[in-house]
Amino acid sequence: MKLHINGQSVEVPDAIRTIEELLAHFELQEKMLVVEHNQNILQKEDHVKTELSEGHKIEIVHFVGGG
Repeated sequence: MKLHINGQSVEVPDAIRTIEELLAHFELQEKMLVVEHNQNILQKEDHVKTELSEGHKIEIVHFVGGG
């Protein structure tokens, strides 16, 4: 399935059906992040039930500490 993630076209396995599964695929499920799905900011509890389809637009912003 082809998604638009952070402005880039990305091919992901068809088995990925939800935002939660997408985050696990990229090993981001444990990170503090914000996810926007088709221009809607999601609450963390919505990741499990938000379904993905071909062409959906996803923005993922995760926080990086530093000094």
